[in-house]
Amino acid sequence: MTDVARVRQPGRPLRRVAIVMAAMLLAGCQTVLPRGATEPGRRPPPPRQQPTQVEPGIPTDTARHRVALLVPLSGPNAGVGQSLANATQMALLDSNNQRIRITTYDTNLGAAAAAQKAIADGNRLILGPLLGDDVRAVTPIAHRAAVPVVAFSNDASAAGQGAYLMGYAPTQSIARVVDYAKAQGITSFAGLVPNGTYGERASTAFLRSVESAGGQVVSLQTYQRAPGSITAAITRMGKDSPYQAILIADSANTASAAVPVIRRIGTSSAHVLGTELWNSESSMANKPSLNGAWFASVSNGLYRQYAAKYRARFGAAPFRLSSLGYDAVLLTIRISADWTVGTPFPERRLSDSGGFAGIDGAFRFGKDGVAERALEVQEIRGGTAVTVSPAPRGFE
Repeated sequence: MTDVARVRQPGRPLRRVAIVMAAMLLAGCQTVLPRGATEPGRRPPPPRQQPTQVEPGIPTDTARHRVALLVPLSGPNAGVGQSLANATQMALLDSNNQRIRITTYDTNLGAAAAAQKAIADGNRLILGPLLGDDVRAVTPIAHRAAVPVVAFSNDASAAGQGAYLMGYAPTQSIARVVDYAKAQGITSFAGLVPNGTYGERASTAFLRSVESAGGQVVSLQTYQRAPGSITAAITRMGKDSPYQAILIADSANTASAAVPVIRRIGTSSAHVLGTELWNSESSMANKPSLNGAWFASVSNGLYRQYAAKYRARFGAAPFRLSSLGYDAVLLTIRISADWTVGTPFPERRLSDSGGFAGIDGAFRFGKDGVAERALEVQEIRGGTAVTVSPAPRGFE
């Protein structure tokens, strides 16, 4: 490296020394101010900004109610879960509600974990889950946090401890169609029910309903969901006393296959009765063997309008159960008028005796936490389902 020589200019060093000394003198003459004081004419330094605290999870919302939706978004029931999630968003949009925020959690990854996350995020109400086992897993967690659960299951054994069920209960459907049949002069009944939990509940409801209506069950047969089993059950039933009506507590597909056998080896003139399961099958009315059959379910009047809007918005048909999600949001909106943001959900309002209204008609929660529904009776007639006994508009 080459050094560059600097030529000294006459008089420059003295001037530089003078400037440095003057600066030192000025520094030595500065007044020492008390701590916190500011020199006249000088602005105080800006206060130090504290670092922003980032909270884990969802940011705090002080303007809207926090509601969790627990549904399966993956796994075998993902289609139903996504349809329920879409329905809840539709309800918020249709009502133009700005005071409720719904956050969705996937129960297929673990219902208990989903509930714990939802509560940690500050949600004060849980809508869902869908399955009875998931409701049983979620309820103790939510109960400890004083967060009510409005679930979509129809498993009555999962209700209680702050869990309320909106699902369509077979006991109510069977009681309604039996009462209608009795009003048409039918007094002797027979029943075909599958083995399993649903069949057990259907059997109990059928026996109680017929007894309450003043009728008699002359034969009640169970069967496995396996080829030939229901035919064997009908054969056993054929040896019993004649019956005026027969309940088939299964899907419309199973019933349509069983009816020809009943006509051949059972009581050929027996009136066929179905359950709420039939209402979820779009091809039900196109089964000739079911012509003239009766079944009780929620009304489809408003549901058809809802389904058309759903299809236009999401490009696919909704699952029939998705209306439960829509109605759960309507219920929440109604109660939110008495619900201050940031406070616990007013659970007592879920027991309002006047009930609630939605796409599926009027409903209210009983003391057992199961939704009591206003059901109509439909008759399959000429390829369509016709209402023969309208649902009540409300509760007395």
